[in-house]
Amino acid sequence: MSEFDFVNSYEEPQANLETLAENVAESAINCAFIGVGGGGCKIAKSFLDLGFTKTILLNTTTKDFQTGVSEDHLVVLPGSDGLAKDINLGRQVLAENSAFVEDALRTKLGKVDWLFVCAGAGGGTGSSSYTLDPVFKRFLETNDATGKVVYIVSQPTAQEKLNATIKSNSESLHNDVKGEPHIIIDNEKQLNSFRGKVGVLGLYPAANKAFSKMFWQLLKLASESSPVQVFDGKDLERFLSSPGRMIIGSAICSPGPNLGVHLYQSCINNSPCPKPAGHAETGVLLQVITEDHANDASISGHLEASAAYVGGRTNTLFTGIYVRDALPGLVTVLALGGLK
Repeated sequence: MSEFDFVNSYEEPQANLETLAENVAESAINCAFIGVGGGGCKIAKSFLDLGFTKTILLNTTTKDFQTGVSEDHLVVLPGSDGLAKDINLGRQVLAENSAFVEDALRTKLGKVDWLFVCAGAGGGTGSSSYTLDPVFKRFLETNDATGKVVYIVSQPTAQEKLNATIKSNSESLHNDVKGEPHIIIDNEKQLNSFRGKVGVLGLYPAANKAFSKMFWQLLKLASESSPVQVFDGKDLERFLSSPGRMIIGSAICSPGPNLGVHLYQSCINNSPCPKPAGHAETGVLLQVITEDHANDASISGHLEASAAYVGGRTNTLFTGIYVRDALPGLVTVLALGGLK
């Protein structure tokens, strides 16, 4: 026995040194998803389930991690076991572990161009996630990345906002990211579309799955060719680069008169994001049609008119038209960016 066995040795915390596999999910950009905090990790997990294997779930406690996730994707910050919604403590813990996080990014992600940082606004860890913004941006810069950091922030429900701490934490994170490209998920609006359809255990997983699949269509369609009109990777990057708030929504419509008004309002109403106010800097209108639609001369005019309608609400509109064998109707994905 050593005479100094009472002294605790200090070892620099090490992340799991396994590099994550390349993404399986189709995407026009080389990207990774990072969940920060309990809510953010659940959103990021929904992208991992889609095949975005370059996904990291980062938290100050293991208790919030969902079961069935390989440890290769988990990063637990040392020095804390949860933060009890204390945003100041969260900022302190994240700042103290910034080198640890940066090492985990370099080791696990390798070369990526875009980082999508998912965080729940309300808790202590997620609400303090912007503390790591210099780490995220330095990681991309040293990788000679062509993209940016985009924040995906879930907003507390109306009931949760009755808690003054949660409300304050949420407002703080929203203020932090307002100048960055970011998406706000309105949990109240999103969950309302699933209440009464799934039980309490499935409520958030269903909401997160719906959002992730919708967002994935934006990334996926930009990687596809089209015999009609292409929305390509450069268009996608230009859209995602717009500073300010983004929204995304989708709808299934019947082609006909006033298609632009109908699909625009339907996508906004179906979006998990708060409704837009004012003019958008950039927009994306992706329409997926059947071969019958593509060969129908009357529908061609409705498609052009719908693009003109949406284009009148953005400074720059990117469009794409894709053809599938069978669809329940005209499928539309609408995204607006650069919102105040």
